[in-house]
Amino acid sequence: MKIAGLRWWIAGLIFLATLINFLNRLTIAVLGPVITVQLGLTNGQFATLTTAFLAAYTASQALSGKLYDRIGVKRGFAVSIVVWSLASMAQAFSRGLASLTCFRFLLGVGEAGNWPGAAKVIAEWFPARERALGMGIFNSGTSIGSVVAPPLIVWMQLRFGWQATFLAIGGMGFAWLALWLGFYESPQKHRAITAQELELLGQAGPKGAPPASTGGSLAGKNACPSMRRLLRYRAVQGIVLARFLGDPVWWLYITWLPLYLYNVRHFSLQQIGAFAWLPFVAADAGSLAGGWASGFLIGRGWTVNRARKAVMLAGMLCMSAGMAAPSATRAMAALALIAVVLFGFQAWINNVQTLASDYFPVSAVGSVMGMGGTGAGAGAILFTWATGFVVDRYSYTPILVAAGVLPFAATAVLFLLGGEIRQLKLEREQS
Repeated sequence: MKIAGLRWWIAGLIFLATLINFLNRLTIAVLGPVITVQLGLTNGQFATLTTAFLAAYTASQALSGKLYDRIGVKRGFAVSIVVWSLASMAQAFSRGLASLTCFRFLLGVGEAGNWPGAAKVIAEWFPARERALGMGIFNSGTSIGSVVAPPLIVWMQLRFGWQATFLAIGGMGFAWLALWLGFYESPQKHRAITAQELELLGQAGPKGAPPASTGGSLAGKNACPSMRRLLRYRAVQGIVLARFLGDPVWWLYITWLPLYLYNVRHFSLQQIGAFAWLPFVAADAGSLAGGWASGFLIGRGWTVNRARKAVMLAGMLCMSAGMAAPSATRAMAALALIAVVLFGFQAWINNVQTLASDYFPVSAVGSVMGMGGTGAGAGAILFTWATGFVVDRYSYTPILVAAGVLPFAATAVLFLLGGEIRQLKLEREQS
C-alpha cells in the first residue's frame, strides 16, 4: 500500500526516537535534587557526573556519524538505541557514584547516534525547502521530551522509586525499535513511497527506472568521505566551532535548571515537576517556528543563504534574554526569560543542523553532523564543568551572562567561516 506524504511519517518516527532519547537523558537532571542529597554530592561532583555522559557523547558523535554513513541509518539507529536503552536500564542497578557514572558514560555512547542519524534521514527524505522544517519536527522531540520529563519522572519516582523509573524509561527504546525495524527503509527501497514523492525528492529514474542513489557526487569507495578531508572545508570548520560555542546554552538549562530552581528559587521537587517543563514548551515552538520560517522565506523567493541566516540571527537575539534572569525578582519571570532563550536556541540550532545537507551531498551528512556534534559536546563539557565550579564558589549569575554572550560568538564564527550557504562539490579522495 502506498502512503501519501510518507516523509512526514518518517519524520514523526525520528521525532519519537528523539523524545525517548531525551527522557532517558533527563532522568538524572530531574532527580538531581534527590540524588545530590542521597549521595551527598556538591555541585562540582554533580557536574562531574554529567561530564562523564558528555565525554562519551562527544567522542561517539563523530564515530556514530561515520558509522551511519557506512552502514546506513536503519542499522545505525538499531545499534544506537540498543546501547542507550540497555545503559539507561542498567542505572537502576547502581550502588554508588562510580557505577552510576559508568552507566551514564555508556548512555552517552549510545545517545550520540540519534543526531547524525536523524539528520541523514531528513537529508534523504526531504527536499531542500522542507529540510529545516523536517529538522524542526524531529528536534522538537528534545523539547517535548523536556516538557514530559519533569512531571513524568517526578511522578514515577514518588510512586515507584528511582530504580523502577530507570527501568521503565529505558524500556521505551525497545518498543520504538520494533516500529523502526518494521517500517523504515530508504526512499529508493521503501515499498510505500509514491511516485510523486520520489519525483519531489529528485530520485525518480527515467521511464520508471529504479530510483537513483542519494549519494550525491561521490560514488564507490569515495561515497563515504573521510573526516580529515571534510575538515579542510571552512564550512565544516564553521559548523564545528559554532556548535562548540552555541550548544552549551542548551546544555546549561537541560542540566542545571532543576537545581537552579531548587537552590536559587527555592522550588520543592513537586514544584519542579509542575513548572520546570514550561520553558521547553517555548523550545518546542521555536523548533517548529525556526524550521517553518526558513522554508517559508525560501518559498517566497529568498535564497537558502539569506533565509537560513535571517532565522539564525533572530534566534541568536532571543538567546541573549537569559542575561536578565538573575535580576528577575519573581521566579516565574526568570522562567519566562529562560523560555525566550530556549525558543531562540531551537530556532537557531534547527537551521545550523540543516547546513550539513545545504553544503554537502547526503553521503557526507552523517559525518559532518557527527563532527558538529563533537564540537557541541566538547563545548558542553567545558561549560558544564565551569558551571559547577563557578556556582560552588560564586553564583549562577556569571554563567547566565556568559550563556547570553556565547550565541553572538557562535553565529559570527559560523557566518565568517561558512560564507555563502550553497551546495559544495567534494573533491575525490586520492587512492
